Amino acid sequence: MKFLLIFVSLLQFTTFSIDVNMIRKAYKVAAHDKTKIAELNKLLFSVTKQDNATLIAYKGAGIALQARQKKTIKEKKRLFIEGISYLEYAIQKNPNAIEPRFIRIGIQENTPKLLKYKSNIEEDKSFLLKHYKTITPKVLKKQIGEYILQSKSFSDKEKAVILVPK
Repeated sequence: MKFLLIFVSLLQFTTFSIDVNMIRKAYKVAAHDKTKIAELNKLLFSVTKQDNATLIAYKGAGIALQARQKKTIKEKKRLFIEGISYLEYAIQKNPNAIEPRFIRIGIQENTPKLLKYKSNIEEDKSFLLKHYKTITPKVLKKQIGEYILQSKSFSDKEKAVILVPK
């Protein structure tokens, strides 16, 4: 019984010790470099649906990115659905968390139309714009701001919201 208790404690410690800033950087790199997707997924291996919404969302995004590398349509679809289920679960778990919505809009914007995963873009745009000024940490705010500025989903007027002096 002691062994089980120690094992569970170590497992939880491992999950809590995941550096979110490292995950953010790894995700940003993996989204643009398919050779880095495995590294991202390795960092997120121990994350479960019992963890915080941000880590769950990144795990889902990592799995969804992995789908791009599979050869068969069946395997691509299976991984994409698995990844999206983590992401949607993270948003259900904490609907007011900004990072899962940031991740979702990035995935929805870059998903082919045939997958029919684009229904929350407007909702997530509004959420990000509404909460942009209150985003902490600064590194996340910068990452989201950079994303908004390059995104085709945001109008020039919407992009101006984040260019207002702080």
